[in-house]
Amino acid sequence: MQHETLVHAEDMGSPDGVLLPVPPVRLGRDAPYANYALGAAFDEMFSSDGDVRDHCAALHGRLATLPPEELIRRQQACEQSFLQQGITFTVYSDKQATERIIPTDLLPRLVTAAEWERVDRGLKQRIRALNMFLRDIYTDGRVLKDGVVPRPMIYGSKHYRREMRGLPVPHGAYVNVCGTDLVRREDGAFVVLEDNLRVPSGVSYMLANREVVRRAFPGVFRAAGVRAIDHYPQELLATLKSLAPFQEDVSIAVLTPGVFNSAYFEHAFLARQMGVELVEGRDLLINDNVVFARTTSGLKRIDVIYRRVDDDFIDPLIFREDSSLGVPGIFNAYRAGNVVIANALGTGVADDKAVYAYVPHLIRYYLSEEPILDNVETYLCREPKQLGYVLANLDKLVVKAVGESGGYGMLVGPHASVAEREAFALKLKADPENYIAQPTIQLSTAPTFVDGGVEARHVDLRPFILHGEKTTIVPGGLTRVALRRGSLVVNSSQGGGSKDTWVLSA
Repeated sequence: MQHETLVHAEDMGSPDGVLLPVPPVRLGRDAPYANYALGAAFDEMFSSDGDVRDHCAALHGRLATLPPEELIRRQQACEQSFLQQGITFTVYSDKQATERIIPTDLLPRLVTAAEWERVDRGLKQRIRALNMFLRDIYTDGRVLKDGVVPRPMIYGSKHYRREMRGLPVPHGAYVNVCGTDLVRREDGAFVVLEDNLRVPSGVSYMLANREVVRRAFPGVFRAAGVRAIDHYPQELLATLKSLAPFQEDVSIAVLTPGVFNSAYFEHAFLARQMGVELVEGRDLLINDNVVFARTTSGLKRIDVIYRRVDDDFIDPLIFREDSSLGVPGIFNAYRAGNVVIANALGTGVADDKAVYAYVPHLIRYYLSEEPILDNVETYLCREPKQLGYVLANLDKLVVKAVGESGGYGMLVGPHASVAEREAFALKLKADPENYIAQPTIQLSTAPTFVDGGVEARHVDLRPFILHGEKTTIVPGGLTRVALRRGSLVVNSSQGGGSKDTWVLSA
């Protein structure tokens, strides 16, 4: 496949401001691709025979012209920008240093307009069905009566909140902010790995990545026609305002657990970008079932709370009585209709990894449509036959605890030792309802700047869906990357990093 690639002269170091041709280049063994290895997984830049994909030709051509020391300089500039902004993430399992700069990769991941159009339609379909499901299980329970989803699985979930039964939710939108994790199959098609419906994080890193990578490759960025994402904070603000019963002078606050939370930077960033209050539980008080924030100018009534605090800690009078993160009495204010909480309490039951397996059925049940985006094949260990298969094939499967996130409570069978698999088998037998299993998906690979060169690393994609009076998805998302060679774990808490995601206009 032949390509004639054009890049801006400012990226080439040319003084004349014209477009310069870059000769077509296949994957070779020259710098910076000396250690680039194509495997069985779909590669974002190269076809299986080593040809550069058409939409990646400009970026590939640009990288071929830059010496390693210049790539290193640009990578360091990205990291320095993150350091100056205080973009950090807390790793609670690290005994030496818990506060770290989010590792960001210099090289963007490119998605074509046609691919994104399918993703956009599929995610909007999925969020509609999930919200209808949540409304159903907290009202009539029709989906349970019809046997589409097992009743014990819902009522036995630790994320099901009986206190939410019968409570009205604006626009029937229980989930207002959703981060759905997508991966590519070997054929290049995007499929859903999991839904994150409680307090999904990462959007601030998506926006920060865009700023530093756009500065690193300004000419290629402009020539590629990358679709904008910087309007996300205003779209979030509009979504939150749409949840209030009135549209004028809506007072909004972002509720954070505080500075020691792993995503505190994001909470502060979004509050600042939206121009709303950033509060901790101790900053709020309830008077006559109305929520007020303590400010330097006195008490201020709050109408909508974008909470970044888990259900268990939101109100010590209703949930965990030892919580110091929430606000005593806030649930009564919510129940009285005097404040809206986004996302609604109890949404975690729908991103339970066991419920995930039923989402295609829910789409057919509620929407009478076929799913646009497929699920990854999933085995429910609660089913004896499927449990037997999982136990017999632990060396080939990824096993996950249904209520965990962030890469915790899981076993990656092919990378685990015999002793680790045997120990996990005992957990499965003792509590099968707490686990699901999936085939080991290779995840697609993308060019990543590592150790002075460009190497293939596994990636996923987390787009962010906003749902209120309408549904909005900014074109892009957080591409998470497994920085260790061969690793499939992309979570920041487990050593992963992030990339900018360029959705192209054409």
